[in-house]
Amino acid sequence: MKIGISITSSYDLNAIGNVRTGARWMIERAVAARGAGLDSLFVGDHHVTGSPYYQNTPMLGRLLAEWGDADVGALYLLPLWQPVLLAEQTATLASIAEGRFIMQCGLGRGDDQFSALGQNIRFRPSAFEESLKCLRQMWRGETVSSKGRFHFSAATISPIPPEPIDVWIGANATVAIERAARMGDAWLAEPSLTVEQAKTAFNTYRQARERLGLSMPDTIAIRRDIHVSERPNEADMVQRQINQTGYRGFSMDALTIGDPDQVASEFRALYEIGYTDIIIRSLHPDQGHTIASLQRLAKVKDLLK
Repeated sequence: MKIGISITSSYDLNAIGNVRTGARWMIERAVAARGAGLDSLFVGDHHVTGSPYYQNTPMLGRLLAEWGDADVGALYLLPLWQPVLLAEQTATLASIAEGRFIMQCGLGRGDDQFSALGQNIRFRPSAFEESLKCLRQMWRGETVSSKGRFHFSAATISPIPPEPIDVWIGANATVAIERAARMGDAWLAEPSLTVEQAKTAFNTYRQARERLGLSMPDTIAIRRDIHVSERPNEADMVQRQINQTGYRGFSMDALTIGDPDQVASEFRALYEIGYTDIIIRSLHPDQGHTIASLQRLAKVKDLLK
């Protein structure tokens, strides 16, 4: 089992006080994740937010200076991006990265994002599929034109990626999971799933691959929002805080909160279902607690061996 991190990109300005603080926190978290020996690092994608959200391409370029040769990547909501620009951005990041570059991708949601970027949210699925097809062609060095949801002609990019870019497709609804089975190198399950829901979603993906005559890929990933505490009583305190304030509308059963033994046990349950990679996101808002939680993931990795 591999453990990676999706570093939080969104911060409450009242909490950080200064926009430079949020950027610095992301860098500190990348350093802590590397120190814990995590297997991969990612950043997310969101636009026109009411609070600071550090954009994926420039932020990842900075984090690569801290990361080494482990796997690295970013999420891109394909319908929101002009494909030629995105092909150039990802190929450049892949050229900077010392290890494998992974593009996580999804449809995106929210009328505010789509209207602000001049895209029609109703066309998300077709725009996604068209974009991914064009990206793969440009990454191979082909000259590409499009007259569908995106309009461009005779586009080539340089540099092309030094090695093939892996595509992980994030999906939750059945039709989206089936699309991920058909088009992705890997599937990324959403963080809001309980273990039982994660098992149902995994079976949906497996059955879709079987219908397509495809074997299961080497990577099947799931996002988990977590806090690794030093002691069980600290975990109980964090759980009580989350219960009082809520967390993104998630069920408490979808969150992983506990000491290293408890976290390893929950991760092991996901591995037994069939998930190979767990991509964590720290749920504690305090930077000190988050860094300590990341450092304790080294113990979790040892327990999983």
